[in-house]
Amino acid sequence: MSELFHECGIAAVYHLPSDEISPLCPDQGIDHVSRLLPRMLLDIQNRGQLAAGMTSYNPDRKQLIDTHRDIGTVREVFRLSHRGKSEALMREYAGCAAIGHVRYATCGQDDRSYAQPFERHHLIKHKWFSFAFNGQLANYDELRDRLLADNDHHLARETDTEIIMHELSREMNGERKVPLIEALRNASKRFDGAYSLVMMNAEGEMLIARDPLGIKPLCYAIEGPMFAAASESVALLNLGFEPESIKSLEPGHAITISKGKFAIQEFAKSPRKAHCFFEWIYFANVASTLDERSVYVTRTNLGVELAKMEREDGRVTIDDDTIVVPVPDTSKAAADAMAFELKIPSREGLIRNRYSGRTFIETGNQRRRAAEVKYTPLREVLEGKRIFLVEDSIVRSTTMRVLLDRLRDRGGVKEIHVRVACPPIIAPCFYGIDMSTIGELFAPPFLPDGQLTEEAQAEMAVALGADSVRFLPRAAISRAVGLSGEQLCQACISGDYPTVGGERLYQVALDNCISGNEGRTYERRDPAISTT
Repeated sequence: MSELFHECGIAAVYHLPSDEISPLCPDQGIDHVSRLLPRMLLDIQNRGQLAAGMTSYNPDRKQLIDTHRDIGTVREVFRLSHRGKSEALMREYAGCAAIGHVRYATCGQDDRSYAQPFERHHLIKHKWFSFAFNGQLANYDELRDRLLADNDHHLARETDTEIIMHELSREMNGERKVPLIEALRNASKRFDGAYSLVMMNAEGEMLIARDPLGIKPLCYAIEGPMFAAASESVALLNLGFEPESIKSLEPGHAITISKGKFAIQEFAKSPRKAHCFFEWIYFANVASTLDERSVYVTRTNLGVELAKMEREDGRVTIDDDTIVVPVPDTSKAAADAMAFELKIPSREGLIRNRYSGRTFIETGNQRRRAAEVKYTPLREVLEGKRIFLVEDSIVRSTTMRVLLDRLRDRGGVKEIHVRVACPPIIAPCFYGIDMSTIGELFAPPFLPDGQLTEEAQAEMAVALGADSVRFLPRAAISRAVGLSGEQLCQACISGDYPTVGGERLYQVALDNCISGNEGRTYERRDPAISTT
């Protein structure tokens, strides 16, 4: 499987030294705070279902930091369906601090060594650390080639994660003890791309950091002696933190815990913010709040934008046989809001198989087969209806084509008008989403000059098998999220990348597309590459 994707999730928890025992602490005591990690990872399971892992710290254990990781979902990796086995794992890895990770990827799927966190053993405690990462380095190939140029270094895996681990390790070389924040500050000067990371060493020091552009989300909370951080706020909220104590870490900043003391420090200047808009559109849990903006509210705002567009267009008849149908699950909030604004029913005419996973992250043939079993049309709801089918985005169109066929054949739908709560995806993502080439994307052939016209949307409707298709304009995204376009990364819908490395890879992608090269943009890398 040659596609590259790695929308992942990270988490961390720490009970700071204190005479006070946090009410969030497990009944077994401070040394068992690590038990909270699997619960947190379950709440961000939407960000990665391929592998999961945890590293815990316990100063009273021979293995000061110890890592458990494997292929599978959080429930599978931590044996949560088997009380005895799960309890044995929790006892073995009990600690007062822990970091964790959930992962998506396409390569090395059956290889446990790609699961995170990665642990680097060393005789010196401050150089013995564990590390997990969410993101993608757009200059991975440059860093790799530089690292291997002197023949003194070796990469066991072709991953961004291992590159970052080596770069941090190099900063720790020498006899002087280098604080984690200093190692990151120096190494980050060489990083181009998106990254949120968690790190912990055998002295019990912890670091949580967010890249200078804030492309990937990262939230944290501290109440009394209890600290926790995660890719999404829902993991902290469900842990028991009060909503007002949950905050987003500012771009270019890191949280450090050293000698039991909590601090927030800047490690890199933030020239601008470039939050990934796709987090609010699709990836994040609808219950999360990212950078003080609710995912649910954003998606309802998108539905309002869709309704506004429909009223202005006015070409689709709205009568008693017209309903709105969301493509489950991420489109439901937008569909409900659109229906409310148009004063027509929103009906769940499609039932999702909860165990099918996300076809967005499958490869071509697998994606089509998965799409065929992913949704079941309800003929009792759909037969003879004119429907507005609301989808959060169309990337490759495989799922949408299959879905439209099933709605007509199995659902008996009269008309299907596809409404997309996102502009057309016209460019690859080089910051951590599974879109590495222009050729795999649905929209670019219909938009040769990048302009979304009526004619282009009509051609797309024919290609999909819909009666009509409408996409939201880019300006609607800013209004819905509540951030200006300058504060969002919208590279995949604009072709404008916030980093030099992203711009360079986009030029490679354009050249490949013009030359008819079907290979992915990262072809210059080893075929085994897999990121987080």
